[in-house]
Amino acid sequence: MRALVTGAGGMLGRDLVEVLAAEHTVTPATRADLDVTDAAAVHAAVAGHDVVINTAAWTDVDGAESNEAAATLVNGAAVAHLATACAAHGARLIHLSTDYVFPGDADTPYQEDTATAPINAYGRSKLAGERAVIRLLPDAGHVVRTAWLYGTHGRNFVSTMLGLAAQREFLDIVDDQRGQPTWSYALARQLVALAGAALAGQAAPGVYHGTCAGETTWYGLARAAFALHGLDPDRIRPVTSDRFPRPAARPAYSVLGHDRWAAAGLAPLPDWHTTLGDALALAAPPSPWKVA
Repeated sequence: MRALVTGAGGMLGRDLVEVLAAEHTVTPATRADLDVTDAAAVHAAVAGHDVVINTAAWTDVDGAESNEAAATLVNGAAVAHLATACAAHGARLIHLSTDYVFPGDADTPYQEDTATAPINAYGRSKLAGERAVIRLLPDAGHVVRTAWLYGTHGRNFVSTMLGLAAQREFLDIVDDQRGQPTWSYALARQLVALAGAALAGQAAPGVYHGTCAGETTWYGLARAAFALHGLDPDRIRPVTSDRFPRPAARPAYSVLGHDRWAAAGLAPLPDWHTTLGDALALAAPPSPWKVA
């Protein structure tokens, strides 16, 4: 497999490059290497690759509220450039999207074909990218929605909680938003498996949900991270979202269903607590998880 990874300097992108490099030929493209909003540059970068995995994105959820056009340029128009280039060069595109395309008002998992209805600018910008992939690459485009990502490369909720453990006796954490914590390295392996299945003609194009199984709240995740890291989970105290007002509304329920993986011959990601344990098993020095 000859793979191009956009957004290769990010948390998921770095894991993807590591997983791909073990068995395949990979071209890592960071923001400095490739401006995904430049159609000509994208066209040139895609040439010679079998698959493009796009992790480049505007990820500032609150910032998108006051800069929706800029967010949509990266999360929508740039994705269209990638899809157009993939169509021209005969490459597959795996594009990372988000649970934020859903309103978060459900009480059962959102399926891959559930109607979308984002409640903030970031979600609308990501939905624009999804639609570009489906429209421009109906036979070779894969959208993978993920959520609640954490990993060793970059700032995220788990690393923030473990860092704050050394600074505060107690932490007040939101307990009224439900989702699926997902280890970026486990997702990277899943994406590489999807790419292989797609190139083999086993994974149909369309939408997949790349989140770990099970569900919890941010409070539950923080307690689990503390416990697995050898800290007292009772230092975590539950609060409601209104304690932390933000410019962008957050979905209260971000649990996704995973039915489409079976048709591609792939198992969905494991339970979130299992993968969190695997991730934090890397906590011995000099791992970046070691914060105290």
